[in-house]
Amino acid sequence: MRIIFPQNDGIYQQDNARCHTARSVCAWFEERQDEFTVLPWPANSPDLNPIENLWDHVDQVVRGMDPQPCNLAQLATALNIPVNTFRNLIDSLPARLAAVRSAKGGYSVF
Repeated sequence: MRIIFPQNDGIYQQDNARCHTARSVCAWFEERQDEFTVLPWPANSPDLNPIENLWDHVDQVVRGMDPQPCNLAQLATALNIPVNTFRNLIDSLPARLAAVRSAKGGYSVF
């Protein structure tokens, strides 16, 4: 965070997974509250973070590989993700938000 946001104006987003809300983690964030802002996030929120969809894409690509990568270099070569994959995830955000609003924060299919 200090490298990317040297003026201490960064915002950290997390998803309230148990490992992120452990007392030790919360204490760590509290000690550094002047260095960056932790975005408030509801405990049972719908997952709107596009990185989760990217992880799903990566998982599908790796599981579909034959043979499976045996080292980091092979994995990096295999995961040459096209720019349009990222663009599609970003562009889908307004529709995802609309679906969540329609479901009044509940489960939505997109």
